[in-house]
Amino acid sequence: MKKIAIYGKGGIGKSTTVSNLSAALSCLGYKVMQIGCDPKADSTKNLMGGKFIPTVLDAIKDKDDLKLEDIVFEGFNGVLCVEAGGPTPGVGCAGRGIIAAFEKLEELKAFEVYNPDIVIYDVLGDVVCGGFSMPIRNGYAEEVYVVTSGEMMSMYAASNISTAVKQFKNKGYASLKGLILNAKNVEKEVELVEKLCEEIDTKIVHYIPRRPEVQLAENDGKTVIEYDKENEMSNIYFELANKIIN
Repeated sequence: MKKIAIYGKGGIGKSTTVSNLSAALSCLGYKVMQIGCDPKADSTKNLMGGKFIPTVLDAIKDKDDLKLEDIVFEGFNGVLCVEAGGPTPGVGCAGRGIIAAFEKLEELKAFEVYNPDIVIYDVLGDVVCGGFSMPIRNGYAEEVYVVTSGEMMSMYAASNISTAVKQFKNKGYASLKGLILNAKNVEKEVELVEKLCEEIDTKIVHYIPRRPEVQLAENDGKTVIEYDKENEMSNIYFELANKIIN
């Protein structure tokens, strides 16, 4: 089982990237589980026809006899979708919510029951503390990728995430494999991110151009892969999938 975590600043297009990656991997014949680690619980929406699924935290609160089918849902092309969820805004700690969700998935032996080939954690990366660092600790993920653009705050977040991953690597946890450049058409964007890579000693793994097809697909509650598998943007996500697998 390959276990990866994909981090990135909120609003950078991380969940769009992750859901398209999951869809592409599933079309390549892999059994994929995508776990959203963001209180907004919108990571898997475009794999579920635009619908939000019940979160693990909400299910824990609402049900005494919780079963896997209450928190794991089958989306596009068999992708297994999970949303950790979070507390009511302003009440409680989102990080602790992720920890509780992970513990429940372990208790119910989700990975043993579904036996996915690939598990992808989609993690909010503005900060890497508490529960948000869970995917890169305790063996949950082995590889980390960071989605960024050439925007200053996005690159700042990528630098912080890189620092956190490297600190954990010294303890034998997950390692940083590189950055995924999700373009925002910033002037000299590639050069800016390449400079960042030099500073944090990593590389650009893949370049994703900014194209209207992505928004058109999301307006329909779909990934680009489901919306139009033969589209040029779909090919770009398939290329990313092959890079991550190989």
